[in-house]
Amino acid sequence: MRARLLPLLVVLMAGVLLALGFPLAVSLAAGQQQRVVVDRIDDSARFAALAQFVIDAEGSGSTGSTERLETLQLELARYQQLYGIRVGIFLRDDNAMARAPGWWELPEAGEGRRAFQEALAGRRSHDPAQVWPWQSHGKLLVASPVVLDGDVVAVVVTESPTDQMRARILDGWLIIIAGLAAAMLVAFGAALVLTRWVLKPVRTLDAAAHGIATGRMNSRVAAAGGPPELQRLAHSFNEMADNVEEVLEQQRAFVADASHQLRNPLAALLLRIELLALELPEGNEEIASVRTEGKRLTQVLDDLLDLALAEHTSAELSLTDIAGLTAERVAAWRPYAEEKGVRVTETGRTAVTGWADPIALSSALDAVIDNALKFTPEGEEVEVSVAADGPFVHVVVADRGPGLTDEELLRVGDRFWRSGRHQNVKGSGLGLSISRALLAAGGGSLAYEKNPPHGLRVTVAVPRSDPHTS
Repeated sequence: MRARLLPLLVVLMAGVLLALGFPLAVSLAAGQQQRVVVDRIDDSARFAALAQFVIDAEGSGSTGSTERLETLQLELARYQQLYGIRVGIFLRDDNAMARAPGWWELPEAGEGRRAFQEALAGRRSHDPAQVWPWQSHGKLLVASPVVLDGDVVAVVVTESPTDQMRARILDGWLIIIAGLAAAMLVAFGAALVLTRWVLKPVRTLDAAAHGIATGRMNSRVAAAGGPPELQRLAHSFNEMADNVEEVLEQQRAFVADASHQLRNPLAALLLRIELLALELPEGNEEIASVRTEGKRLTQVLDDLLDLALAEHTSAELSLTDIAGLTAERVAAWRPYAEEKGVRVTETGRTAVTGWADPIALSSALDAVIDNALKFTPEGEEVEVSVAADGPFVHVVVADRGPGLTDEELLRVGDRFWRSGRHQNVKGSGLGLSISRALLAAGGGSLAYEKNPPHGLRVTVAVPRSDPHTS
């Protein structure tokens, strides 16, 4: 969840910073250009005043008009030489009164021509197109009218290089980018702290829920920080877990008490059946059937008591030689297999360790091997293999019996469930349920699948590392 929440917060904060950074960068560029434009307008106003004296003198026929024009031309040349800015005073017919350098002409079209036409109309340049740092050949052209007696008689035009202005804009942008990067780092750190604070109760809750799911019913959510809503959720989870544990404890107690209390009346009933059998003819089929059902009921009660104990008792985990324990259980069942005419073979690892309760694992292996031998016909084979696969050690018991259908595979291991095709086989339907409960208490599991061409593969899995410390 953190991997999804953290990028979301980072993207949102990056979007906010960019939304602030772009207008700031544009504003900085516009401000730098506006400073240059204002400077050019001031210079143009000074040249326009000088041009008025020249034009006024020419209009009045004064003898000093030529001297004034030379002074104006000299002033323009010094200005262009000092600042590198082209400047010219152009009459309404585009002819130059004075200019520097002497070869410079007004542009025939584009931004320069538009500014000239606006100046002829009496409007001073105030908003030329923005020049950006990547426009290496960009020029800034400003035009100001020369007004005499209320009429525009000429136009002062300046064409400024933009290298320095673009460099200042770029420097300002670099400062903005550095500021945004620093703000992004601060925001990322804040997002880390925020997600850790928000998700800490969620991680604790997830660990507690996983513990309960794997059979550790005493798992609870410890008091932690985080938003008040998640703290209330943790408190509600603990209350729910307490209620569930209490209900399960009552259920286990009921099953254990019922199975225990029924054993004495059942034992007395079977004793009376035996006494009654003494008065009946030898080989009576009804009494034999009653005896069989009585023994089956006794087995069911014993299995119920074992199941209640298995679900109630916590596993005593230790580092166990899984391969050695499996070989020991196979050796114990081999005489029974030979009696049935079934071969038992061992494959896979001969030495691999895992964390398990040896007694619980032995009981589970006994139940699985018993089932495999029970349903494997004479002359067939039961294969037992041990392998280490990732974080688990797998003990696979594969038989060559009739197997199960896809629908039956979904139900195998349920309490009291037995396939309709196997009702005549001895058993209570609780053996695999007991095995599953014993393994789950230690972080293990049971899995079932088909064993082509026919048969069943049962996989007993136990963790390779201690599940209570991982």
